[in-house]
Amino acid sequence: MPSQPESPLHFVRPTVVLFDLDDTLFDHANTARAALAVSTAGLPEFQGVDLEQLYQQYSEILEEMHPQVLAGRYSYEEARRLRFQRLLAPYGLGASNAEAEQFAHRHYGHYQSLRRPVPGALPLLEALKPHFRVGIVTNNRTSEQKEKLAQLGMTHLIDALITSEDVGATKPNPRIYQVALERLQGSPAEAVMVGDNWLADVVGALDMGIRPVWLNRFGGTRALPHVDEITSLEPLSEVLLKITGPVPLPIGEDADFVNKG
Repeated sequence: MPSQPESPLHFVRPTVVLFDLDDTLFDHANTARAALAVSTAGLPEFQGVDLEQLYQQYSEILEEMHPQVLAGRYSYEEARRLRFQRLLAPYGLGASNAEAEQFAHRHYGHYQSLRRPVPGALPLLEALKPHFRVGIVTNNRTSEQKEKLAQLGMTHLIDALITSEDVGATKPNPRIYQVALERLQGSPAEAVMVGDNWLADVVGALDMGIRPVWLNRFGGTRALPHVDEITSLEPLSEVLLKITGPVPLPIGEDADFVNKG
């Protein structure tokens, strides 16, 4: 497991701001909850089923299998079918490959149509874009992440999309961060990484000498007290101060600065 530096990185005003995508800018968790609710609506097997418990089961299976997909052990389509076979089995569904694939296909269609940004994500990117080089560093397929950015209205606000598929390495591997900095012409000392996953986004950034900001939306425990933490992407002024320090913000026709203190 990568080491976890015990001394804080000195704050340097960044030139490069890196973001994770899923559950940092894109609200995967609540999109998945909504998709499960629509996918199971009207099915007698799910009458009386606690949808939050169902989502937790779904999330645990996804967290287990996603690294195996990234490692090439399963195709995305095969993994999706296997996930739903495991999820549906306790409810007497998905016994055949065809039934599981049909449910998975229907669910993924809902997941695509119900995608939503994390609250505050778009205003944050809009405030950052004129002043910083902005990149996405993500453990996922390039085509899917491009599709999300386009659907969420974020493509024009991102200078570079760096995916594990393109790089051939997943966070927290330093290689994916090296590629991001090369693409964005930045150094570790002048970069900040914002993400929700402690190992991939925080430890990975620290091991590269990049200052992390942990987005802790779900009440996790901060393992290193010196790591900056935010629990939301709102309010904008407070989040900007944590990530970058003072940043010009448009107010009507004029511009003003968010001031420290």
